[in-house]
Amino acid sequence: MAADWLGSLVSINCGPTLGVYQGKVVSVDQSSQTISLRQPFHNGVKCPVPEVTFSAIDIKELKILDITIGNARNSSSASTKVSSAPVAVPKGDPRSAANLNSPQHCSKSQGERHVDIPGQPKGFRRRHNSWSSSSKGANQATPKKNGVKNGQMKPRDDECFGEATDDGLDADFDFEGNLALFDKAAVFSEIDISERRNGARSRGTPLDQTPTRYRHDENILEAKPVVYRQITVPQPGAKEYCTDSGLVVPSISYELHQRLLSIAERHGLSLERRLEMTGVCATQMALTLLGGPNRFTPKNLHQRPTVALLCGPHVQGAQGISCGRHLANHEVEVVMFLPNFVKMLDCVTSEVTLFNKTSGKQVSSIKDLPDTPVDLIINCLDCHENTFLMDQPWYRAAADWANQNRAPVLSLDPPGSGQGQAVEAKWSLSLCLPLSLAEGAGRVYLCDIGIPRQVFKEVGIKYICPFGCKFVIPLHSA
Repeated sequence: MAADWLGSLVSINCGPTLGVYQGKVVSVDQSSQTISLRQPFHNGVKCPVPEVTFSAIDIKELKILDITIGNARNSSSASTKVSSAPVAVPKGDPRSAANLNSPQHCSKSQGERHVDIPGQPKGFRRRHNSWSSSSKGANQATPKKNGVKNGQMKPRDDECFGEATDDGLDADFDFEGNLALFDKAAVFSEIDISERRNGARSRGTPLDQTPTRYRHDENILEAKPVVYRQITVPQPGAKEYCTDSGLVVPSISYELHQRLLSIAERHGLSLERRLEMTGVCATQMALTLLGGPNRFTPKNLHQRPTVALLCGPHVQGAQGISCGRHLANHEVEVVMFLPNFVKMLDCVTSEVTLFNKTSGKQVSSIKDLPDTPVDLIINCLDCHENTFLMDQPWYRAAADWANQNRAPVLSLDPPGSGQGQAVEAKWSLSLCLPLSLAEGAGRVYLCDIGIPRQVFKEVGIKYICPFGCKFVIPLHSA
């Protein structure tokens, strides 16, 4: 009969929408196919209403947690409390609640329910507690434990369908004591010995290497050793330089430098291309020295820098004029000094023609140069071939003006240390490979003018580009 299940504790699963309910059966109506629970719990939380009624259509699964069978034939007041395994009711049967009209549906008999399980402590009984079931919400915290107080169990334990809590659970777990039982060094030593015996590496590290600490800019992958002397020349000069990354750049003689340029010109790197490349590199360096992006902004047009360009009637002077043209295109006030000559080189004439199309100013007298200090002086007075220019009046006057002006000096393609320099420079810019410069050349920079590696090979130079991602790099004395 359905009345035999009154007072039993059951768990009703109504699917993901309604959730899981637990409570004590108070009524089973076979005609309307309903079952009512008293003091229900919904997903482990006590419901605010004292009683909830379910229809057989909504019930997906029904589990019996605790059975109380009333023996009406023998005694109206005596009852037997039996613990049983959960009984699963098939899903989709609307008569599932009504079919439970006999206690014989239990999986175990009354005599088998209290048999002690081997290996478990005496007095231990398996409980199907709603708090430990999978129906507990993920965001719900585990309720605090309610122990025995003054010999009476708190109502909270009855509501959770549990038995008397064990007093031994109140003792704190000894983490330090249990951790001391684990010998970490001995375990890892045993693992290392086992892996060495099997020929495997220990925890991802080489057998004979100690793991080292790496900086943020170091590569942890093994690489080939770096070769810093990547450029070798058949006739090294008197000096050697090195880049910021440590690559060695040897100096070469003027004769080898000229032979390199002539072979490059024979292969198509003409003088006009070389002048343009040198002018661009010198302009890039000059713009950086003048302040770079901090100086050349739209808000700073009222403070345009002034550059004085001192040029001679030779190839070095043509390189300076090309630089002055690019500087004028970048809104720099350029004053170019070039003495009057009846006949000049074709490269100088063509560069002067292009320069005159800019906003730059060309002067032929020292008196027309600025009286106040300028932002930068670019010296292109010196020539590699003709050293007699230093005796000319215009050369001495231009050198005196540069030395008296307090502006810093950038020397473009200066001659080697064998020739004297009338103007002391703060920076010097050499082409492709540096010459052995004098001490008055200041800090040495090197620019790439686009000579292919095969051209270097033809003159006996083993060459690997030291510029990296730049066209102008600083050099340091090795």
